[in-house]
Amino acid sequence: MAERRRINLALQGGGAHGAFTWGVLDRLLADDRLEIAGISGTSAGALNGAAVKCGLARGSTDLARETLEKVWTQVGAITDERITGWFAALSPMAVSHAIELSPGYQMLDLINRGISPYLRPDHAEEALRRIVSGLSFEAVCSDRGPQFHVCATNVRTGKIKLFTRAEITPDAILASACLPTIFPAVRIGDDHYWDGGYTGNPALFPLFHKDLPRDILIVNINPLERPELPVTARDIQNRINEISFNTSLLRELRAIEFVQRLVRSGTIPEGAMKDVLVHMIADDALMRQLSVATKSVPSPAVLDALRRAGTAAAGRFLDRDFDALGQRSSLDLQEMFA
Repeated sequence: MAERRRINLALQGGGAHGAFTWGVLDRLLADDRLEIAGISGTSAGALNGAAVKCGLARGSTDLARETLEKVWTQVGAITDERITGWFAALSPMAVSHAIELSPGYQMLDLINRGISPYLRPDHAEEALRRIVSGLSFEAVCSDRGPQFHVCATNVRTGKIKLFTRAEITPDAILASACLPTIFPAVRIGDDHYWDGGYTGNPALFPLFHKDLPRDILIVNINPLERPELPVTARDIQNRINEISFNTSLLRELRAIEFVQRLVRSGTIPEGAMKDVLVHMIADDALMRQLSVATKSVPSPAVLDALRRAGTAAAGRFLDRDFDALGQRSSLDLQEMFA
């Protein structure tokens, strides 16, 4: 058997759209040519990363896949193939927009925008806490398996906060997923935290550690580009959300591209800074069809479509770019920032 390729995973947040990442991870874990060395996750990416770490720390890719399925089944996914086959007839776009235009969702949206989460019952937080608390944090915090980092935003300072090892508690995962219009800030120690997407979605710099491999595989959920101009109030809000949650990632990618140019030009000697290799798995065509509604209101049909799309996208990456691992970036940063 050929030597396994060691990679790092950078898992973006995006609410229930993180089911796409579930599909990606399930496909990657099924490939025995890969070894996951490090994970950085935010929001849904942190939950996905914790599930993977939980299984791998206990010594099994099968356990990691089972833990992912358990987590997403609790979110609302249906994995029985006798049922999910019917979902293929449902357009994810139609389901997503039906939810968005429903009176119930519109009322919930108005409440979230107009009433402080500190004045509302915290049923959503309780449901998420039950899912998170079902993980084995002895495994999540252990030295076994991949290095794992969770990103959140310090409300007081506006700076990124990285939780790692023993710092990763259920509260740290909840902090990473704390949208301030929906959840009260999560208090940890003397500070309060909001969603990590504002400052690191996900953070790449923890994966630059000298003990980790050069390859960083980003699983991207929020579309980087939209060809059409948003003109409705909801489309404008949705695009604002996507841009704000992609800003920190693009900033780090630009910094990586800058270092790569300095190395190529000989301005800095090779080896003076880690010349990381960047890869990305995404399905912007699908994500552009979905609205913000299915990020916060999980639909079994949409979750199934996202999982399947993630599995397919990971398969395409492995077919096309597996040989690039350890050799070169498959994401052209120079073209991205031209």
